[in-house]
Amino acid sequence: MRLLEDLLQREGFQQVIATTDPLRVMGLVSAFAPDLILLDLKMPELDGYALLEQLARLSDPGHFLPVIVLTADPSRSARHRALGLGAKDFLTKPLDTFEVALRVWNVAETTVLFKRLRALAAPDAAPPGWRQPK
Repeated sequence: MRLLEDLLQREGFQQVIATTDPLRVMGLVSAFAPDLILLDLKMPELDGYALLEQLARLSDPGHFLPVIVLTADPSRSARHRALGLGAKDFLTKPLDTFEVALRVWNVAETTVLFKRLRALAAPDAAPPGWRQPK
């Protein structure tokens, strides 16, 4: 986990919050409204699939919360299940840090574009500090 935190900070992500406790994830999502979640499928007490289901129930249609799944399970069924539950990308371990960085930036770009589109469609729904382009 520390490797991923360091990678994200080196890539310029300013607020990186990490936990190895799956029972804290939903509280952290509510408290911090993240732009992106990196989620391991294999965790104690609550697996990543269950968290994907909870995140899907939490999100409303006007909200975009992308999840990139990280797992040691390279099987087609794991990939299909995670993507079917709403994951936006799927990476298998061992992780290639260059590929992780590229995929995180790709998903982050999608998040920014979603927020811009939402702000243009409904200016009162724009995130705090957002100004419409002129």
